Amino acid sequence: MLDAGSGNGYFSWLAYKSGAKVLALNFEPSQVEKAHSYFIEHRKADSSRLCFEQRNLYDLSNETQTFDEIICYETLEHIQRDDEVIAQFFRILRPAGVLHLCCPNRLHPRHQAEVLDVTETGGHVRKGYTEQDYRRLLEPIGFELKQFVGIGSKWVYFVDEVLRKIRGFVGNVAALPLLPLGLLALKLSPLNPPVPYSIYVKAVKQQCLEKPAS
Repeated sequence: MLDAGSGNGYFSWLAYKSGAKVLALNFEPSQVEKAHSYFIEHRKADSSRLCFEQRNLYDLSNETQTFDEIICYETLEHIQRDDEVIAQFFRILRPAGVLHLCCPNRLHPRHQAEVLDVTETGGHVRKGYTEQDYRRLLEPIGFELKQFVGIGSKWVYFVDEVLRKIRGFVGNVAALPLLPLGLLALKLSPLNPPVPYSIYVKAVKQQCLEKPAS
C-alpha cells in the first residue's frame, strides 16, 4: 500500500496494523522524521513493512514499484498539477487496484472562504472537489468510481477546529494521542450530511482488455 501524503503517519500506521506493507510519502522532512521516530522507534513497527520517506508526489514518475492500494487523504488539494499525480497513481496501481481519495468538499462554507496558496508552498491551492470534479479527473484515464461518501458533520468540523488549535501549540506528533478524539467524532457523525466537510471516493483501476491477435 502507498500512503501518498502521509502527514503525521497515523493512516499509514492503521494500514500497517491491518497487515499491509506500507510505503508512506511526505513532502515535509520534519514530519517524516517525527513519524519514523514515533512509529518505528517508539512503537516498534517493523521497518520492513512500514517505511516513511521524504518524497515529492510530482516525482512518482520515477517510481518502479506497483501497489494494490493507494491512500491519498487530504493531500491533492495542496497540489497544482493534480492531473499529473492522478495519472501516476493509475500507472503504479496494479490491475483492479484501489485508490482511496479524500479531499475537502469545494462547496463547504469553510473552504469557500479560504484564501488559497497560489505559490504552492504547503497550503490549499484549490478549495476542494465535488463528485463532478472527481469524475472529470478520474474517469477519463480509466478509473471506475465505485463509491462516494460525504464525511464531516458540524460536530466533526468543531472537533477539527479544536484539534487544529491544540496542534498549533504542541505540534503534530505531540498532539497525535488526541487524534482518536477526531476519529471518534467521525465514527459518531452520520455519513453524507447535507454539506459534508470532505468527500471520499473509492476508485478502481479498470483492467485493460487485451486486443485479439490479428
